[in-house]
Amino acid sequence: MTDRELDAAGITDPGLRAAYRHCRALNARHGRTYFLATRLLPVERRPAVHALYGFARWADDIVDSIDPGAGTGRRDAVLADLARNLDRGLRGGHSDEPVVLALADTARRYAIAHTHFADFMAAMRSDLVVTDYPGYADLCGYMHGSAAVIGLQMLPVLGTVVPREEAAPHAAALGVAFQLSNFLRDVGEDLDRGRVYLPADLLAAHGVDRPLLCWSRDTGRSDRRITAALREFEALTRGVYRQAAPGIEMLDPVSRPCIRTAFVLYGGILDAIAAAGYPVLHRRAVVPRRRRAAVAADGLVRVLAARLRARGRRRGHASVAVPSPPAVAAAEAPDEVPRPVVSHVSQEVA
Repeated sequence: MTDRELDAAGITDPGLRAAYRHCRALNARHGRTYFLATRLLPVERRPAVHALYGFARWADDIVDSIDPGAGTGRRDAVLADLARNLDRGLRGGHSDEPVVLALADTARRYAIAHTHFADFMAAMRSDLVVTDYPGYADLCGYMHGSAAVIGLQMLPVLGTVVPREEAAPHAAALGVAFQLSNFLRDVGEDLDRGRVYLPADLLAAHGVDRPLLCWSRDTGRSDRRITAALREFEALTRGVYRQAAPGIEMLDPVSRPCIRTAFVLYGGILDAIAAAGYPVLHRRAVVPRRRRAAVAADGLVRVLAARLRARGRRRGHASVAVPSPPAVAAAEAPDEVPRPVVSHVSQEVA
């Protein structure tokens, strides 16, 4: 976390500043797509986003990345300890765990409902025992806690131009859409962990079951039935993106470039998977570098346009001339959006 971000957010306590920096590092290491999109937000809002995503990454690491030899009981105990720490932190505002300290401070500053965090922890615990989902409704029950509530947590930070309850369903849908994209991209890796997030009834409709998925993963061979099932899951995911899309225009204009950039980049994962022929059981599909750079550049243009319009409204102007992308490239970018973001997106976003 840069000092400028923390100063802009009014975070002055040394221990709290260190906690936010820790969350930023977690987000940068694990969530490269959204970390880079976050850099398009106003500088004072970034620490809160890093706290929310840093905590989510920390809990997810307990489920998936803790000592590989640790059994379910050990992971459950660590998650339970984190849940107790979280409850104390949210109630009292203090914690010895950096991610909880930063999260509790963010929840207080933005009046984020504590139930969202409880639902998230319940989803993390279910990952320890649930290895597949009979139908899409069952998967949605899980994703409410693992993904939808992330969108709801973010909404107060992003701000809205409509009543928050009007934007909430779209924010929740966007969290689900992002997770569905990850599920499709990570089918092989999740199978290695013993989990299948594609609904069993969707797979069965194409003659696919877990043994067939394992055969494909182990042999490196494809099967037309698996491809058909993956294609249907992609179509289902695109439907959720369509549900989420209207919510972008409901956000504070200065937050829209960040969310639109994440929306396009995550949607690009689906494009990359389809273009490659759905090889997700054998390798991870990535968005082409040129596409990532173009999306980042567009986000940068939109940020500058939003800043100029907001500045014009403050000064009482009826309209503000917004420069074209070439002009933006030649002009000095706003302090809130460092120049390296475009090259970073090109190099780092997966």
